[in-house]
Amino acid sequence: MAGQETFKTETLEPLIEQAQAGQLHLFFVDAAHFVLLPFLGYLYSLTVRFVRSSSGRKRFNVLGAFNAVTQELVTITNHAYINALSVCDLLEKLAAQFGGLPIVLVLDNARYQKCKLVFEKAHSLNIQLVYLPPYSPNLNLIERLWKFVKKQVLYNQFYQDYELFYTTIVDCLQQTHTTHREALQTLLNPKFQSFKNVSFQP
Repeated sequence: MAGQETFKTETLEPLIEQAQAGQLHLFFVDAAHFVLLPFLGYLYSLTVRFVRSSSGRKRFNVLGAFNAVTQELVTITNHAYINALSVCDLLEKLAAQFGGLPIVLVLDNARYQKCKLVFEKAHSLNIQLVYLPPYSPNLNLIERLWKFVKKQVLYNQFYQDYELFYTTIVDCLQQTHTTHREALQTLLNPKFQSFKNVSFQP
């Protein structure tokens, strides 16, 4: 908890202030893996009920970079898996679109994001990588977006086929800066909860 608080006050908040002042582009990066399975909400019944579900376990992967100020979302997607090459593709895409100012990425410590290949690509593109303290998803702004997307298009839903499943997710992601902008304004405000005063009860 102390490490999170130090990172928040000494690293994250100054970066956010610089981004809001127009001195740099600050992106929060993370991958979401959407699996074609039933997504249940709350179900209470006195009798047995059968819920329709898909037979496979196909998944749609999204590696996203969310701009803390403009709320723009840049993505790399595939139907296999996310790896270091995916991260490098995202870095190149960001450099091409936002090269006018310094680019800073806030990431977790997944191995495919914290490896020599990614370090070298970021260095060549003059992109700064800032890694979160361990076990700190609460400090990664894009995590809130993934939860929003799941609530919007997955909970209590059944998708007959995989194509409909992933196109619905893509449509939702493409509308984060338009249709869903108002709903996301408060949720994606770059302010973070502090756990410095949390106490545990036995």
